[in-house]
Amino acid sequence: MERMSVRKRLQGVTNIIRFNWHFYVIGILLLLIMGVLWFYTASIAFRIGILILAAGIFWNLCISLLVSAYVYDWSGFYSLSWLRPYIGEGRCRVANIHAGFDETSGLIAGLHPSAMLTVYDFYDAARHTEVSIRRARSAYGPYPGTVQIDTGNPTLSNGPYDTILLLLAAHEIRDGQEAVAFFNTLRSQLAPGGRIIVVEHLRDSANFFAYTVGFFHFLSRGRWLRTFSNAGLVVERQDKINPFITLFCLADGTPR
Repeated sequence: MERMSVRKRLQGVTNIIRFNWHFYVIGILLLLIMGVLWFYTASIAFRIGILILAAGIFWNLCISLLVSAYVYDWSGFYSLSWLRPYIGEGRCRVANIHAGFDETSGLIAGLHPSAMLTVYDFYDAARHTEVSIRRARSAYGPYPGTVQIDTGNPTLSNGPYDTILLLLAAHEIRDGQEAVAFFNTLRSQLAPGGRIIVVEHLRDSANFFAYTVGFFHFLSRGRWLRTFSNAGLVVERQDKINPFITLFCLADGTPR
């Protein structure tokens, strides 16, 4: 199995098609069925309805792929230049936590060779049943030394950490109480002055434009802020990496 440390041309959008090909097959089949129905019906109103529905499906397929190519291949997201302010120089301790598909640990290790990086995977096959994640895990092997953890009790070894990273991963924890407990435990694993960096798509207008109903897989900004606050974390900084991806920089907000 491959392990990604250098990204290939259009790797992001290629992986989306590769791991979610069933959605695109369904979309193409629906377009073909609509083409047949349009050809065999004499009703003008029915033909107009078919054209409108087909245009919506075609728009969704094309726009989602174009936006994904921009986000993951053209915007510089995987250059990780936006991450530099949050990882210190020297032997700082960094935890990178993912949800079964790790596209960043090799890149982080290459950009920050002095950092003491530990990688954690909270994927649970019983709870995370998306076929796309299973395909991704079979295509790409884990980063060497990756430690399996449970979101219910995410004990991190080698801590405390100066930086804990959750890059496009935390939204897989769908239960609100579980998410609060998870972040509360991560907060306890921070070194003095340490930060948690959460990077996510949000359930907002930009991502609705890009993914239509698919944006329901993301969480709203309000939901994230409630989770962080209930876990004793404060948002020190919030940035847009690009119009579709948001970064939250979190610090321990509990009284010392």
